[in-house]
Amino acid sequence: MEIADINILYDAFRASMKGSSWKREPQKFEHDWLYELSCLKHELETQTYHTLPGSEFKLNERGKIRHIHGGRMRDRVVRHALCDVILARCLQPYLINNNGASQKGKGLSFQRGQFEKDLHNAYLKRGSNDFYIGFVDLSKFYDNIQHDKVKEMIYPKIPQDTWWLMDEILSSMEVDVSYMSDEQYKNCLSEKFNSVEYYETIPDEAKTGEKWMKKSVNIGDQVSQDIGVFFPHRIDNYAKIVRGLKFYGRYMDDIYFICETREEALDIIAGITAQAESLGLFVNEKKTHIVKASDTFKYLQVKYRVTETGKVIKRINPASVTRERRKLKAYKRLLDKGEMPYEDIEQAYKSWMGAYTRLMSKQQIRHMKELYKELFGKEPRWKKEQKSHSQTVARSRQKSTAAA
Repeated sequence: MEIADINILYDAFRASMKGSSWKREPQKFEHDWLYELSCLKHELETQTYHTLPGSEFKLNERGKIRHIHGGRMRDRVVRHALCDVILARCLQPYLINNNGASQKGKGLSFQRGQFEKDLHNAYLKRGSNDFYIGFVDLSKFYDNIQHDKVKEMIYPKIPQDTWWLMDEILSSMEVDVSYMSDEQYKNCLSEKFNSVEYYETIPDEAKTGEKWMKKSVNIGDQVSQDIGVFFPHRIDNYAKIVRGLKFYGRYMDDIYFICETREEALDIIAGITAQAESLGLFVNEKKTHIVKASDTFKYLQVKYRVTETGKVIKRINPASVTRERRKLKAYKRLLDKGEMPYEDIEQAYKSWMGAYTRLMSKQQIRHMKELYKELFGKEPRWKKEQKSHSQTVARSRQKSTAAA
């Protein structure tokens, strides 16, 4: 088995430590890393590896409650090895370029850039901003991914000696639905599942292990991320091949497409909905809508508008700035308690500012810097800002030399 190689496991271990080195369990794993990796190597070679119970908690993200599964360190190492060496390599050829989530070299900035490029090209093709953008959102996406369909679509594309490991990982994600009647259990795969409601309303004593639903993948698990990137690829193929859409993209469960008329957009949404239903997924009707390019609309937390001259106006959603300011204050409390190192805080701040500075007003940037300095007594520069600062200094020197 390829991922049982000790060098691959070591690389996966180092990758798993990033951003988590301050936590107790990763530190404990690191203390005996050679022994731990040797055990994992043996378990993978003998197919005796089993997932350990992890932690369950809720996360409020942009006002949306999500149920998160926190895996144990040894399980994170195995998932890193499986995803980085097997799943990413084997599934990549089946993904469209405008699918930017959870892939090396891509991400939010990439996806926004592709969306903006599509807006520009749609304007050039149409000759005006008289065109429409359709947005489709999949409701409770991770909660309703069916395991049998994952096996049907993914297993033929990966080495056969990894099937048992995927079986083990998927079985650890099955949901105990012993509280259901026989009729409910019979229809559970076709009904929308909500993990947040499940963990809030179903008492532990009702989970007796008699009935298990083979649906739902854990948010927070790297294998779930790779499954989520690939699972709706039939929707992508429908849009790009069957409908011939030149301007289409998907970021996990957020889909956009551009067309010329509202009627065409409605027909495309109907087709995407049918494809989603064939996969056991559900379209969120509240978040699925059609907008005109000349209106103000939001995609991936950025507000856009296409002017009559073809310029794409973009502004950061003010709520994103407010959330980041609250995060910095929360980081300060964790720092004071000794629960989070300053290096991780600075890295998170640089990452966020690097991604959003171009979308913020000068006043927003100044206020963010002032808050950071007030909380931490420093004002770090991120790479983009350092480059911009260096260019400004160089231009100033050139002007001084020319004047002399």
